[in-house]
Amino acid sequence: MTSVLLQVDGISKSYGDRRAVNGVSFQVRHGQTVGLIGPNGAGKSTTVAMICGLLRPDSGAITLAGAPVGQGASAAKAQIGYVPQDLALYEDLPAIENLKLFGALYGLKGALLRQRCDAVLALVNLADRAKDKPASFSGGMKRRLNIAAALLHDPQLLILDEPTVGVDPQSRNAIFDTLEALQAQGRALIYTSHYMEEVERLADHLVIIDHGKVLADETPAALYQRLPAQAALHIELASVPSAHLLDGLRAQPGVAAVRHADQNLDIDLAASEQAAPVLAWLVAQGNPVLHFATARTSLENIFLNLTGRSLRD
Repeated sequence: MTSVLLQVDGISKSYGDRRAVNGVSFQVRHGQTVGLIGPNGAGKSTTVAMICGLLRPDSGAITLAGAPVGQGASAAKAQIGYVPQDLALYEDLPAIENLKLFGALYGLKGALLRQRCDAVLALVNLADRAKDKPASFSGGMKRRLNIAAALLHDPQLLILDEPTVGVDPQSRNAIFDTLEALQAQGRALIYTSHYMEEVERLADHLVIIDHGKVLADETPAALYQRLPAQAALHIELASVPSAHLLDGLRAQPGVAAVRHADQNLDIDLAASEQAAPVLAWLVAQGNPVLHFATARTSLENIFLNLTGRSLRD
């Protein structure tokens, strides 16, 4: 098992009487991608701000490679790259000049600065637009330039806060390609997003927080085991099922729940292997199946199961 890079140990933060973060602890290992997810107001942004050294925790500790992450300049903070949700670019400066400016803030200069600018522009597929101004870029190109700026100083840990907000599917895929290239290099990532399919694609570990507390700190596989249903079966019958048929279906081995609307059934299963016996049982009852599809329980179902379905403002 790889060694721990980031250690977040019992951090808390309050704003007046409101406790935004309450004893949050988790780790990020070298080469690991951690998906940090939670509803609006769960405490994600405050947690990220403390990890980056932008906010001081009221209590608890944060270390990177064993060194404390505090406010002001520090060796630990210099090993963190941060991609904020809000774009941080100078629209009327060419892309390369944006990077030179940010690189200078990291203490880079001369040949090393030019080398790093070229490397990160190539990584995010913007080398051919180096002399163009971000004002002429699409939203996705600006997001990729933002990522490039966060990588200039070659950080050990890259933190991305909603990096695909407001971009089209092609731009999202381009961002994923960049992040997967970073994963292949062994870079450690923290990824926050409201898009569960993005987190499922990228993360090999998940931290779910709500009301400022950690609800889950596990691998995706371990989280799937938390739910009574691990698979789903969607069926369209030839006719509307009777109450007797629905009662019998609910009694079948491995069936966790049954929902129906007219001729359509949604069946939650304990395991995907139960799909075939359930289909065979339905056919044997004399109600032909017109169409069916199987699916795995999604991360979104796990997320809603842990945090609830009520709206968050």
